[in-house]
Amino acid sequence: MLHATADISPDAKIPDSASVWHYAQVREQVVMGENCIVGRGAYIGTGVKMGDNCKVQNYALVYEPAELADGVFIGPAVVLTNDEYPRSITPDGKLKSGHDWVAVGVTIKQGASIGARSVCVAPVTVGAWTLVAAGSVVTRDVPDFALVAGVPAKRIGWVGKAGVPLEKIEENKYKCPQTGAIYIQTDSDTLKEESA
Repeated sequence: MLHATADISPDAKIPDSASVWHYAQVREQVVMGENCIVGRGAYIGTGVKMGDNCKVQNYALVYEPAELADGVFIGPAVVLTNDEYPRSITPDGKLKSGHDWVAVGVTIKQGASIGARSVCVAPVTVGAWTLVAAGSVVTRDVPDFALVAGVPAKRIGWVGKAGVPLEKIEENKYKCPQTGAIYIQTDSDTLKEESA
C-alpha cells in the first residue's frame, strides 16, 4: 500500500508487500525489504537500506546512509543523524553543498527497537535485539540485547528477543519472563542466548 500523498522516488525499490503512509518521503535508491511499514510523515533518505519486516513510525527521520537489518523498529519522531560535524556554511561563509561533507550512518542490527523521540548520533551501531528507551540520545555503539536509556544513553539492563527486561536468576545468567529463554553474560558488554 503506497498512499497517494506519499512522495516516493521512482528510483526506490519497494516491494508490493510494503506500506508507505500519508505524506511520507522515500528518496532515491532506497532499498526496502518485504513487509516494511513507513508511517505518516516519515523520511527515508537517499540510499537507505531496510531489511524485511521493519517499521518506521510516524515522523521518524532516517537519514542516509543508515542501514536497518531485518525486524528493526524505529519509534515515532526518532532521528538517525548522518553528519558528525554539522555546519550550514563553509569556513569562508559560503553555503555548504552535498559535496562539502561526507555522510556517516547509523547501523541498526536485527530486531533492535529505538524508542520514541530518541536520537542516534552517527556514526553508531545499535546491536541486535537492543531496546533504546524513549527520549534517549545514543552517542556510542550499543551491544546486542542491551537496554539503554538517558542522555547520553547508558546500559541499564538487558532485554531478550521479546523486548522485555530480563530477570537475573544467578550470577551472569538471565531469564526472559515472557519466553523462558536463558541468556548468559560473558563479560560486561556481551550477552548471548543460551543454545537450545
